[in-house]
Parts: sequence; C-alpha cells; structure tokens
Amino acid sequence: MSSLSLPPLPDNLTVLGCGAAVVDLLAAVAAYPKPDDKIRTTSLKVQGGGNAANALTCAARLGLKPRLISKVADDAQGRSILEELQADGVDTSFFVVSKEGNSPFTYIIVDNQTKTRTCIHTPGYPPMRPEELSESSLSSALDGTRLFYSDVRLHETALVVAEEAARKNIPILVDAEKKREGLDDLLNFSDYVVCSANFPQAWTEAPSITSALVSMLLRLPKLKFVIVTLGEDGCIMLERSLNESPETEERDIDSLVESLKQRKHNDIAIPTCVSSVTFFL
Repeated sequence: MSSLSLPPLPDNLTVLGCGAAVVDLLAAVAAYPKPDDKIRTTSLKVQGGGNAANALTCAARLGLKPRLISKVADDAQGRSILEELQADGVDTSFFVVSKEGNSPFTYIIVDNQTKTRTCIHTPGYPPMRPEELSESSLSSALDGTRLFYSDVRLHETALVVAEEAARKNIPILVDAEKKREGLDDLLNFSDYVVCSANFPQAWTEAPSITSALVSMLLRLPKLKFVIVTLGEDGCIMLERSLNESPETEERDIDSLVESLKQRKHNDIAIPTCVSSVTFFL
C-alpha cells in the first residue's frame, strides 16, 4: 500500500461548496414492491447524503479543508446533518438554520435483485434565498478558497457565489448530474464539469457520449476539462489543449476513445489512466 500513498497535501487546499445536504433513509429490499404490496426490508440505514455534502465529505477524508453553504431546519434531521458533517471535518459555519420548516430528506429503496435504487426526495422548507448569505459571510467563505463546487442545488445562491468566485479568479467545478433550473448559468462560469453518464447527450443532443463531450467544450469556452462518469466502466475525460504541438492531429473522437478502450488492462485492480495524443476539435 505504501507505493500507492499520496504525497502530503499543502495546508491551504480549501474547497468551498454550495448545495444539497440531506438525510438519506436507505431501505434495502429483496425486490422492488408491486402496488399495494407489504414487504420487509433486508436492512435499513440512516445517514447523511446530498451531492454537495457527499463531495465535501470525500474532500475532507482526502485531507482537504472543505466549507459548505447550505440550509437546514432546526429539527432532529437538521442537527444530524450538521453533526455528521462536522465529525468528518466539514466546516458548517456557513449553513443557514431555519427555526421553522423541515430539513431535506430522501427515502431510498435499494432493490437487491436488480441492483438499482429509487429515490423519493422531500426538499427542505423554507428554501434558501440568496439574501440569506450575507456579503460578509460570502467574503469569509471565499477567503483562501482554492476551488468552488456546486451541485446546482440552491442554484440562485450558488450563482451569487460563482459570480464572486469568478471575479476573484477562483476555479469553479460544476457537478452536472442532470438538467436543473439554473444549470446553464452555472455552466457558463465553470472551469471544470463532472457529468453523470446521461447528462452530456441530454444537454447537447449529440449522437454519442464522446461527441457530446466535444460539443460541451465548444459551447463552453471557459471550460478546461469535462469528465463523464460511467459506473463500473470508469470515466472519460476530455481536456482542452492550451498549446498546439507538432504532435497535434485531427482525429474522430469516437474512434479515438475506442482505441483507448483497447489499451485498458482489465486485470489491474487499481485505478489506471489511459491517455491519447493531442488532437484538434
């Protein structure tokens, strides 16, 4: 394991996020129930969730210093969300806590037979308003920040943060899980985008995932790279080349990715990266 160890991280790697922090109730069942069925769970877990909360928890466990802007209510679920994030090292001092209403939560039915999950989400109420993040809090949240992350939840507040982050030349990463209100505005500010498998084609209407990634780079001139996650098949990353070199060539993106797949080593248990030469878009 020592050969896989990462070098020590600098002390100033602060990541600021804005988005969902919820309670997940995960009920595993032998098979998804039919209408009017009464079944029993095979297991039940209650834990923190939400794209932004999950991403920043991972950042904390990797040794970064994450801060999260979000909103919960002063109820048992809200207190649980804050306590779990704090225990993992996420700075929750920029949360808004409503005295009334409810914190967001999601029922998740995990089907052991088909290996799928069905999510039934209840949004938090009242929703977060941009004016609830004061100018002083925004300034403090961005102080020392090296990256701003948004999952496109709380999009009005996230856009306010993104505009200020861009003004301060802080890189912006958008988690594009699916089309959401406010997504296009945030994408226009983004330096990096990480997509779900279905998003690139849904957003661009391109005929393939790889051509959709090319289309995203063409439509978003500020974008430095875009990644699409593909589950057990890993991911594909398309990076904009800043400098043309003598090796740069024009190639069909779909055939290029197919050639990279042929170079994968399926017998290697650790994550690996297979890269191409630079090519013209």
